[in-house]
Amino acid sequence: MYTSGALLLSNDGDFIYQITHPKHEISKTYQVTLKGKITNQEVESLKNGVDIGECITKPALVKIMKIEEEKNISRIEITIHEGKNRQVRRMCEAIDKKVLALHRSKIGNIGVKDLKLGTWRYLDKQEVEDLIKPNTQK
Repeated sequence: MYTSGALLLSNDGDFIYQITHPKHEISKTYQVTLKGKITNQEVESLKNGVDIGECITKPALVKIMKIEEEKNISRIEITIHEGKNRQVRRMCEAIDKKVLALHRSKIGNIGVKDLKLGTWRYLDKQEVEDLIKPNTQK
């Protein structure tokens, strides 16, 4: 409810399992706006894995996109492979940062950059194959 961006909807349970289960390592990329200035040490913590209560997260790719000191906000990009409930928010809470906005910009290589808010589209056959291909090669 408090996250915008990419969602995949399907009535194919096997396909959704392949996309969502951590063992298949499908990346999910998020654009995150945080209250306060994020430090390099906090970024390293996110990269290495943080304790979110039920577990320590797997390593993540994290980039600082922008720090706006006058607004006291930071914008980062986080890419994870897991997908635990509210994981990105909980990761940010673990470094004492409040998430102001969260946008899932990509699932695998499927991005929403060209979609307007509230619109949708079908995946084409190649996109579906690209999402499940890494899983069939293991």
